[in-house]
Amino acid sequence: MVAEFTTMRLHSYSTVLVVLTLLTGLTLSVPAQAADSTNMKTLTVEELVQTLNANGAKPLLFHVGSHMLYVQAHIPGSEYLGASSTSQGIQNLAKRVSDLPKKTAIVLYCGCCPWSHCPNVNPAYDTLRQMGFTNVKVLYLANNFGTDWVDKGYPVAKGD
Repeated sequence: MVAEFTTMRLHSYSTVLVVLTLLTGLTLSVPAQAADSTNMKTLTVEELVQTLNANGAKPLLFHVGSHMLYVQAHIPGSEYLGASSTSQGIQNLAKRVSDLPKKTAIVLYCGCCPWSHCPNVNPAYDTLRQMGFTNVKVLYLANNFGTDWVDKGYPVAKGD
C-alpha cells in the first residue's frame, strides 16, 4: 500500500513537473512582433506609386511575406525573399543585401493581413537597420495587399 501511494505521488509530481515545464517553455518563447510604425519609417501606397512613376532611381522592392501571396499578386519589379518571420526569410534578406551600399533605397512590404497583425515587416526592417542600412522604408498597408493595392487598381505582376 505504501509503495502504491509513493508511486502515485511520484507520478503526480512528475505530471505537475511536465506541465510546468511546458507552460514555462511557452511563456519564454518569443512571439512574432506585429508591425509597429512607431519604430519604422513607412510610406503610403500613394507615396510609393509617385516614387515608382517619377524619373530617377527606384528603390529596391522586397516582398517579405508568404510565397503564395507573392505568386498571386505582387508589385511589378519586386523581389520575393521569403517570409521574414522565419529564419530562412531573414537569411535570404541578409544575403541579398550583403554587397549593397548601406545608403541603398529599400522598400519592404508584405500585405498578408492587417498592419497591426503582420509578423513579417518588423523582422525584415530590424535586420536591415542592424546591418547598417539607413534608407529603409516599409510600405504601410492598413488592411492587406489586396485591399490596399490590388483593389485600388495599381499594377500587379503574377507568378514568380
